[in-house]
Amino acid sequence: MRENDLLEKEEIFSKVLRAGRRTYFFDVRATKADDYYITITESKKFTEEDGSFHFKKHKIYLYKEDFSAFAEILGDMTSYVLNHKGEEVISERHQKDFKKDTIGGKNEEFVTETSSFTDIDFDDI
Repeated sequence: MRENDLLEKEEIFSKVLRAGRRTYFFDVRATKADDYYITITESKKFTEEDGSFHFKKHKIYLYKEDFSAFAEILGDMTSYVLNHKGEEVISERHQKDFKKDTIGGKNEEFVTETSSFTDIDFDDI
């Protein structure tokens, strides 16, 4: 088998989802018997204090016999979350006006500005 044949076998079909510090890789791969399965890889970037960085990766192997049940449960789980919490992202880190507050060069606290805050004057009470 030529080297190109091996590369083609590894890269049957792929899609990438970039989501902030996380990247998800969806890949169709082949077994030794030339049947297909899917790998889902989460890669997350971590930056060190010295500016260097590394990636942590987690991988799921999903075989054809599990596709239907996996898709059904994934659909159930995503519907549950969206039905109970809506589509708005609650995490401060994902808010448009998110600012990282630094004190003395170190990240002490995460702060967001809120435009809906009402100014209260205690003299009015």
